[in-house]
Amino acid sequence: MTNDEQLQNYMVLIEQYREQINQLEQQSSYIQAAIMDYSKAKITLENINGKDKNNEILVPIGGNTFIHAKTTDTSTVLYNIGAGVVTEKKVEDAIKKIDEKIEELQRSQEKTSEMIENIENQANEVTEKAQKIINQEKK
Repeated sequence: MTNDEQLQNYMVLIEQYREQINQLEQQSSYIQAAIMDYSKAKITLENINGKDKNNEILVPIGGNTFIHAKTTDTSTVLYNIGAGVVTEKKVEDAIKKIDEKIEELQRSQEKTSEMIENIENQANEVTEKAQKIINQEKK
């Protein structure tokens, strides 16, 4: 294989690494948004837990839009357990489930960060090899 062919292969490989890193960074952003969403839910549950009936609250309905509502029973919440199945849980149990989900997402975030770091290291190695070829051709 000639130096030009080898350099061409390295450049293709570097571009593939960049694409993988971009995809993983996008995935990382989605995970971070999910962590924030669960954290907001947890804070909300902690704030309404044990409150009296008929407290006025603002309920987010999407698009940064809220409606006024009054609480009727703050001892239980409806919690999605997956596949569109919703179950009623005590607030404390829902908070525990949310904590578990946050921990799971944080582990995924750590794995994604590790993958990004590994790919960056591989890309740097290939870049160094390509740079050596370029430097040899200059001589």
